[in-house]
Amino acid sequence: MKIILVSAVALIDPDGRILLAQRPEGKSLAGLWEFPGGKVDAGETPETALIRELQEELGIDTWASCLAPLTFASHSYPDFHLLMPLFACRKWQGIVQGREGQKLAWVRPENLRDYPMPPADLPLIPILRDWL
Repeated sequence: MKIILVSAVALIDPDGRILLAQRPEGKSLAGLWEFPGGKVDAGETPETALIRELQEELGIDTWASCLAPLTFASHSYPDFHLLMPLFACRKWQGIVQGREGQKLAWVRPENLRDYPMPPADLPLIPILRDWL
């Protein structure tokens, strides 16, 4: 089975809320909410991929030193296995905005379950809730 490496981040604002992005129509799992991030390209580290994805998707800049490894997801989908390190980030430059038309929501950790998420993201919720 093919393994896909995806890097994701829990962006945490000064009020302790976490950013979720809704997957746009036309993508797999469209309409579900997820932690921002994306596929790690050949030659990239998970941190480098995340810095690139945050710039492309949200218009913000951060640095590897601001990405704290928190946990990871390991989930089998029918066509591939997803391995997804999740980083926590509290420091970035710029104003978060959905540059690819995706909806965004700042969510308190105890309310994350109110947002339908892909199966791989669900086990991350209690870890984030307990950590924050």
